Amino acid sequence: MERYGLVLEGGGMRGAYTAGALAWLNDHDVTFDYGAGISSGALYLICYLMRNKHVPHKMSTEYVADPDIVGLSAFVKEHHYVAYQHLFHDLVDKENFSIAQLKEENPDMEIGCYDLQKGETIWFNAQDLDDNLQLVLAACSLPIASARVKFNGREYLDGGITKMIPIERSIERGCTKHIVITTKPAGYVRKPGSPAVKVMMKMFYHNYPKMVEDYAIRHINYNHQMDLIYRLVDEGNAMLFRPSSTLHVARFSGNTPELQELYDLGYQDMENRKEELFRFLGKTE
Repeated sequence: MERYGLVLEGGGMRGAYTAGALAWLNDHDVTFDYGAGISSGALYLICYLMRNKHVPHKMSTEYVADPDIVGLSAFVKEHHYVAYQHLFHDLVDKENFSIAQLKEENPDMEIGCYDLQKGETIWFNAQDLDDNLQLVLAACSLPIASARVKFNGREYLDGGITKMIPIERSIERGCTKHIVITTKPAGYVRKPGSPAVKVMMKMFYHNYPKMVEDYAIRHINYNHQMDLIYRLVDEGNAMLFRPSSTLHVARFSGNTPELQELYDLGYQDMENRKEELFRFLGKTE
């Protein structure tokens, strides 16, 4: 029998597209045998599995647009470009968000975090998650822009350092068909990091040379992952969903109207391809 995997890229504020797409899947009771999420895709995967559309919508269209989250205000509060602690432990906490339901239902899912000591992306399942959302915070915490996140004596950052689109993990977990949701439009090609970023990486993480090396080849890994996805699509073993139009939202910039437009685009792109999706999944509406 076929085994269907859901594969979610991150993308910072561009994750509003993923949140909208997953809302459509929830509204149409579409489920998968396995799910893998990276960065913002990790949080939205968890919410999708809990059938919680409220938190992803608030997070992706309002909370990330809070002026205290990105920039000077964030640096004053948390000494980093993005105030992840405020985002997770003030804004999300007030939604009384709990992963208890997920742990009880125990779906086959994983989120990726980069283990700084090991120098590789580690995968965590539903039972690994903590009530304080530290692992989810770690999964979303980008290098330089955020603090390292400590959990059980180890330090973690965003698993997208090596696994920006976790298609390889979906294959490793035995999935034969894949639904991939990315946040970049058609034609996007990731380029090498700028010289300034490379210098900052060496300054910030000189004690973790493997991580610095991995970050320097992110563009190679990303383009390899996309090539693999294109091949699977051509073979009829994957469907790729990505923004059908270019909107003015970047990883760290976007206001609420722009983010809502991107969220709505994610929902509409799924709706526009629903017949194709149901055929792919072998389902009826």
